[in-house]
Amino acid sequence: MPAGVSSLLTSDQVSALKILPVEPGTVGPCPVASDALQGIKRQQTNPARWNGAGWEAFVAALRATGVELAEGPVACGVYATDAGGTAYGLPHGVVIAHSAAQVAALLKAAQTHRVPVTVRGGGLTTEGESVAFGGVLLDMTGMSRVLNIDATGLTVRTEAGIFWHGLAEELRREGLDYLSAPLNLTSSVGGTLGVGGIDVNSARLGCSADQAISLQVVTPTGEIVECSDSENAELFQRVILGYGQFGVITEATLRIRPYTPLAMRYFYYSSLRTAIEDLQMLDAADASDYSGILTIMDCAVNLLVAFDSDEREAAFRKNWKSKLRGYGEFGFALCMAGHYALRPWRIGEALYLLRRKREVFPEFRRPEYMRNGKMHDRTVVYSRAVWKHWGSRNMVIPDLATSTERFIEAVERGNAVCRRFFPHYTLYCVGIKLRPEHQAHYEMSCVPPGVQDRAYGCEFEPMIEGAVYSRDHFQSFKNAIYDIGVDMGASYYRFGGMMKGYIRRVFGDALVDKHLAMKRQADPAMILNRDVIF
Repeated sequence: MPAGVSSLLTSDQVSALKILPVEPGTVGPCPVASDALQGIKRQQTNPARWNGAGWEAFVAALRATGVELAEGPVACGVYATDAGGTAYGLPHGVVIAHSAAQVAALLKAAQTHRVPVTVRGGGLTTEGESVAFGGVLLDMTGMSRVLNIDATGLTVRTEAGIFWHGLAEELRREGLDYLSAPLNLTSSVGGTLGVGGIDVNSARLGCSADQAISLQVVTPTGEIVECSDSENAELFQRVILGYGQFGVITEATLRIRPYTPLAMRYFYYSSLRTAIEDLQMLDAADASDYSGILTIMDCAVNLLVAFDSDEREAAFRKNWKSKLRGYGEFGFALCMAGHYALRPWRIGEALYLLRRKREVFPEFRRPEYMRNGKMHDRTVVYSRAVWKHWGSRNMVIPDLATSTERFIEAVERGNAVCRRFFPHYTLYCVGIKLRPEHQAHYEMSCVPPGVQDRAYGCEFEPMIEGAVYSRDHFQSFKNAIYDIGVDMGASYYRFGGMMKGYIRRVFGDALVDKHLAMKRQADPAMILNRDVIF
């Protein structure tokens, strides 16, 4: 056991750990929760900790370049886990990046001494991708400046460690806004571009990664390279949606747009299938500027549609609103009252839905962000709501991304898994407009193989609500969702880390071996984010 870990435990805890015999490939007793499932093989557990060979020589070489590296349990313990809270590990040391030159010096030294480097932005991974199991943790949040805003050309150049809410704040001062960003805006720009990024306007504008025009990238061997679809295109194709395997994004030029407040409208359903059919109808017709589904279990399904202009909303009201089969808030309340009046044995579920509505709905209608019926700061609203009402000590969010045609089946099957494992959960469904010119980016990513025009994704998120579940329970739940994806030929928004065992099953040996060969060529010592995919 590493000294940094043992120092955080009591002597009794250390003794208990020492006497737990665990055979390779099996699961030992779990001291975390009483519901530990014995004998459930995890598809991927924490990787073995790097043994530290050559660390002192690496540290000396790195410090000779002027790069500051922090060691010790205080500096490293901050990064012990990610937002998922189920993977734990400690780096040997931490570097907070302040320039591309520092990142380059770090990666050159790491290649020479074969020291693994794990890159972290907002730390919002849920499969341990941003947790370092030894080696160096590279914290990108020291690179958080907006470098240039071109209000005429509608582009922004920013350092990649900035959080989306920080970028939004800078843009708003100029009357501008990002195009598409993840709902949780405490994620970093660079980290998002590496994995995708899904917003409620992704059905129109694509994922966040699609908004990148060009990047400054530090390669795994320490070269600082500018890349785009026309300059060093092969590197650009690999880094975008590349899950951190082919370089560290240090700067990005993104498309932006004029800022507009939005009018948000809600329609309520008791049927997942009906709601998804209506969502896909609206997306196919380009009937709204924003669209998505957010549920409270499968009992209360909320289809949200929103508009950047009165003209767009007027066209929706004229052509599409009457075709939706959802209810308004009052009508849905009457429907649900009748439903539970006939099922009094499910009164507990009804009370939970009512309590959840009272807690969540006001967050989206806070008077400081609403004027004349329009939301004037969705940046703050969504980020606040995500952490306040969905975040907890553990965040377990397996997902599925499929073609339009197979999406309803995927959601219904995933919903059945959620009901089996947890009393309460949320489903978040959204379309993803695909760009034909970006097919190379999508090759081994969150976009399902062979899908054209538009994909759909659903996140399956348990509501932990202070309950304690064993890691075996979480992993078994995720495995059940991932197995659906394998069976249906789907992909995932996020993959890697603790679900690495599924990568070959999802994409097949030929495609994985192709990317592995490119990885070995770009990263000879295999040191950059080594435990995520390969």
